Amino acid sequence: MIACQNGVNKFGGFCILKQDFDQEKFIYHFMYYLIRTAAILSFISSAIYFSACGASSSAERQQTGNQAAKPFTTPQIISDKPKIIAFGDSLTAGFGLTEKESYPYLLQQKLKADGFDYEVVNAGVSGETSIGGLERIDWVLEQENVQILVLELGANDLLRGLSVAKMKQNLSKIIEKAKAKKIQVLLCGMLAPPTMSAQYQREYTAAFPDLASEHKVAFLPFILEGVALNPKLNQADNIHPNAEGEKIMTETVYKALKPMLGEK
Repeated sequence: MIACQNGVNKFGGFCILKQDFDQEKFIYHFMYYLIRTAAILSFISSAIYFSACGASSSAERQQTGNQAAKPFTTPQIISDKPKIIAFGDSLTAGFGLTEKESYPYLLQQKLKADGFDYEVVNAGVSGETSIGGLERIDWVLEQENVQILVLELGANDLLRGLSVAKMKQNLSKIIEKAKAKKIQVLLCGMLAPPTMSAQYQREYTAAFPDLASEHKVAFLPFILEGVALNPKLNQADNIHPNAEGEKIMTETVYKALKPMLGEK
């Protein structure tokens, strides 16, 4: 039983003494109890509100940070030179490397050294699948004077075990959009590892040459030729090329790209 003294128990709650009941004292303690309770509830409500706002702000900051880390904005246009768009996933973006170590940057330097006056635009987005590429290809191709699209997508479809037929459909639409703008396409192929089912491996590997033949576009059978599965040429994940691996990948792309270039 909770002790009661002067109309207030030890927890600050309101109580009534049977003896010496005084109406004025009763009203005084009753009002004190109501005011005190209201103040406590107001404080709790405010604490919950500001806590929720803080969580929301933190979530918004995290979301903003994630969006900033993924380059969904239109690639910066540096000049009005004829452009080569390197369009792909982390292999194009240069995951884990500096900008100057990525293959689009190295390709730019190689073109310049050989006397070709092109601007290479790195439009790679890490984690991109074929459907993601299809969703953003329109605004990427809106840039002035785009001459060539180096299309490197499908690796993340493979890693996620997505439908080969759907991947083919997405890549086909990307190629069609480029060709509708009179843009040449270099389609980069990918190989499925033996860890996938035999049927998936066959369908996936055949998808790229089939698309190149169907749309009559230039074809690079395997962009990671000479780099894949070589620990000395890959980062710790054994998936993404390191700086030395990027140099070899650049040479591979350049060899397939060179016949498509205009006069120096």
